[in-house]
Amino acid sequence: MSVYVDDAVVLWRGQRWAHMMADSLDELHAMAAQLGLPRRAFQNKTSGAHYDLTAALRENAIALGAVAISRHRDREQVRAVIRRAREQGRQGQPAATGAADSSCPR
Repeated sequence: MSVYVDDAVVLWRGQRWAHMMADSLDELHAMAAQLGLPRRAFQNKTSGAHYDLTAALRENAIALGAVAISRHRDREQVRAVIRRAREQGRQGQPAATGAADSSCPR
């Protein structure tokens, strides 16, 4: 079981943002807690359960054991991770609103 972070490519509010996804929601929330992210930052969407991370938080996640994946180099792995995240999205949990100042709008 693993936690994954994609490339920090989305530019928003002057920072680059990445997505953090995992093989299970428990792993995803555990890593988010280690990073100090509030649960309200969880993006529980049908497009994929994830947390948005700044480039700096992405590096912290990697230091804590998250696997860096690239949409350019690891296409099949990225597709599998996104497929699992979509399966997890909205499963038995209310949608998170996300903090307006801490969540990328995707």
